[in-house]
Amino acid sequence: MATKGLIARKVGMTQVFSEKGELVPVTVLEAGPCVVVQRRSTQREGYEAVQLGFSPLEEKRLSRPRAGHFKKAGVAVHRYLREVRIPADAPFEVGQALKADLFKAGELIDVTGIAKGKGFAGQHKRHHFGRGPVTHGSHNIKQPGSIGSSSTPSRVYKGMRMAGHLGSSQRTTRNLQVVRVDLERNLLLVNGDVPGHPDSVVLIRDARTRRSKA
Repeated sequence: MATKGLIARKVGMTQVFSEKGELVPVTVLEAGPCVVVQRRSTQREGYEAVQLGFSPLEEKRLSRPRAGHFKKAGVAVHRYLREVRIPADAPFEVGQALKADLFKAGELIDVTGIAKGKGFAGQHKRHHFGRGPVTHGSHNIKQPGSIGSSSTPSRVYKGMRMAGHLGSSQRTTRNLQVVRVDLERNLLLVNGDVPGHPDSVVLIRDARTRRSKA
C-alpha cells in the first residue's frame, strides 16, 4: 500500500548529469500542486484513501454535481480527481496542499498513466509474434497460425492473441528513482520513461515493492 501520492502532468524527457558525472535520461513531471478534496475512512467507505484534485478550473466548466462535490469540501474546483490508498494514520487533511517536496531525491516511486494509443496493430507488433517462412514461395510471412481446432472445442478460446487495438490502456511503471526535485517549478525529474504522451496526466505513488536500484 502506498503512503503518499501526487497527480502530475508529463512534460517530456531530457537528460541530466548525476553527481558522479553520468548522463541520466529523465522524465520531467509537473507534480502538483494538488489539494486534498476528500478523506475516505474505513468507518464510512470501508477503506482508507485520500482524494486529490489537480489543475484548477473555472466552476462553470463543471457539471453541478461535480462542482457541488468541491463546494462541500470547501476547496477550489479542479479538473482532475484521483484517489490514493493510504494508511489510517497518514497525516492528510481536507484542504491541504501537496507539492513536489512530498517526494525526495533518491526515493523510488510508481507512476501510473494511460499508454500511447497505437491504433490497429497486427500480431507481430502487438504480441511480438515471430514471422512465417520466407522461402519456397511462402505467402504466410505475416499471417497468424491456427487459432483453434475444428471439432474440439469448435470455437475460439477467449483471450486468443490476435490483431487488434494496441495501446490506450492503463500501465504502471514501478521503481523509478527520483533524480531531482525542483520545488520552485513543482517538477520531479524521474530516471526512465513513464506511460503516456507529453501533457498527459499521471499518478505518482511511493513504490510498493521497495526494490533498490543498482
